[in-house]
Amino acid sequence: MESSNCSGLERHRLRDGAHQSHKGWGPTGVLGPLPASLLPSGQLAIIEYLEETRPTPRLLPQDPKKRASVRMISDLIAGGIQPLQNLSILKQVGEEIQLTWAQNAITSGFNALEQILQSTAGIYCVGDEVTMADLCLVPQVANAERFKVDLTLYPTISSISKRLLVLEAFQVSHPCRQPDTPTELRA
Repeated sequence: MESSNCSGLERHRLRDGAHQSHKGWGPTGVLGPLPASLLPSGQLAIIEYLEETRPTPRLLPQDPKKRASVRMISDLIAGGIQPLQNLSILKQVGEEIQLTWAQNAITSGFNALEQILQSTAGIYCVGDEVTMADLCLVPQVANAERFKVDLTLYPTISSISKRLLVLEAFQVSHPCRQPDTPTELRA
């Protein structure tokens, strides 16, 4: 997820994909490095931290029902789909079945996500404003493409992702454009 690009924070990465930080310090922001003790450790918690400390752009809608939908979708992606393709999991699964494992995990999650988005989507995942859910969606769609999932089965997911990729923040933060992306996965 690339919340830092939407919140105006600079973001640095290490070769292995981890965010660069010095001992006791988190990401570098417009005011300099942020103390790690001020930052939560989970991806969604970091986005919520940014939402609470940097009020624009809003990543959670003001409407409580829409806010709950954003959190539900974000949790489904970040907690239910994405972790099953982490390198540490894929190494345990074994190289011979990694592709099938990842495809099954993504397909199972996308089947549920497609149904949810059919009732919540406007231009984006929840209505017509970019939210935390959209920050979660784009990298997961990139992962689905990487693992050769047939995205034609998910027209709502695909159309939202395409609309998001028109936005500069999503273009520059796309996984295939990161400095630590393997050459064969670069755009």
